[in-house]
Amino acid sequence: MAETYEMSESPVLITKDARGIATVAINRPQVRNAIDDHVIHSLTDAFKTLGADGETRIVVLTGRGAAFSAGADLDWMRRMAAGSEAENFASAKTISAMMRTLNELPKPTIARINGAAYAAGVGLIAACDIAVAVEAAVFSISEVRIGLVPSTIGPYVLAAIGARAARRYFLTGETFSAADACRLGLVHKVVPQTGLDEAVEEVISALLAGGPHSQSRAKRLIAEVAGRPVDDALEALTARSIAEARASPEGREGIEAFLNKRRPAWRHE
Repeated sequence: MAETYEMSESPVLITKDARGIATVAINRPQVRNAIDDHVIHSLTDAFKTLGADGETRIVVLTGRGAAFSAGADLDWMRRMAAGSEAENFASAKTISAMMRTLNELPKPTIARINGAAYAAGVGLIAACDIAVAVEAAVFSISEVRIGLVPSTIGPYVLAAIGARAARRYFLTGETFSAADACRLGLVHKVVPQTGLDEAVEEVISALLAGGPHSQSRAKRLIAEVAGRPVDDALEALTARSIAEARASPEGREGIEAFLNKRRPAWRHE
């Protein structure tokens, strides 16, 4: 049975099952899970807490109701538009901190995209490791259509779709389909509405087969290696990474289990 950590009226709900699968759900279906300062702080706190929780293996991010997230809340944007540049800078820093915390969360993360994702919602998807979407989901990096710029989400969306695609979708703000999101690299798999939970469960099963510490190290390695030239420093980094993994308790257990044709200790199924 899933354990619930937040009250039902909270803007963010967190549940965790017996396997250590934590689901973080934006809980504002009446506004298509638009985010405001309360959601931002709640999501950031959730990501920090789950990242530090030794019992959590995987984090699934989703939205309640028909949408994943419609981006920024209109009332919140209206308040921010009336604020000073300094106030807006401070607010933007909270968004960038939320995105960075999710991106650097030391556990595998899955975006369970149950519906439309706009602006910051696209950023949250891009900051997750794996993304699964329903066929009917639509996406838009829509900031320019209201005179803004996709700044805080930019590094994560660029890493997902590349600069060439960004030059189209950052500038037009047009909507694109789940199939296009998959083609661009924002989404890894597109499924019918009725197949979403099954598809997410398939990803979870695959992730549970891996060692939790090795997955955390692999995520860190990607961040350290991406975009760097292969030189002496990178060669030393990668050699040190595998040496540490082989000598670690989890590495030794994994190798021993493989050689003896048994399941490693972290697999309980």
